[in-house]
Amino acid sequence: MIVVLQFMAFILALVSTVFLIVATWTDCWMVNADDDLEVSQKCRGLWWECVTNTQDGIRTCDQYDTILAEHPLKIVLTRALMITADILASFALIILVLGLDVIKLLREEPHIKLRICYFAGFIFGLGGIPGMIGSVWYAVDVYVERATLVLKNVYLGMHYEFGWSCWLAMAGSTGCFLASIVLTCCLYIFRDARSSQYNRSIYKYGRTAAGKKYAMDSRV
Repeated sequence: MIVVLQFMAFILALVSTVFLIVATWTDCWMVNADDDLEVSQKCRGLWWECVTNTQDGIRTCDQYDTILAEHPLKIVLTRALMITADILASFALIILVLGLDVIKLLREEPHIKLRICYFAGFIFGLGGIPGMIGSVWYAVDVYVERATLVLKNVYLGMHYEFGWSCWLAMAGSTGCFLASIVLTCCLYIFRDARSSQYNRSIYKYGRTAAGKKYAMDSRV
């Protein structure tokens, strides 16, 4: 059961980390909606914005000013939170690989490998927090901006809604939380079964070694 839980946690962790990294460096955090012309799709990301012509598929992108330039708080805060989530999730994934039972490192020390999994789960939980805060903050800000324009009867020709990059960030953060739960709570529940199995293997090995030694002494 421990191996199954580790495999589930690893898959969740790997997919979640990829989601967070892809979300951070893609350009569709905001996408235009209610476009009367319906000839182009405009996406805004954390680093640049792109316009895609729906008829011929031509895509043009404009990169934002240097990172040292002044940007809206929404952009700056989301950048910082997502980069932090990427770093924590990537670090936790590396730690988790070292704690898997299929890895030969520290195979004779199951308690240490279990603690490594606990630590990886804790880091994944920490990584999910800034990712979720950043993506939800961005989504709420987009919704509030659109609702404010509607309430003030201001029509700019198009409205924006949060795009697939924002959804991807939310999914990645949720996956980090799920991986953290599996690596901490679930592994903690089944830790006694693992310890008893390990003790039985040590006892069996000890009896086998003692039997072989007794047989050698008898022959002498």
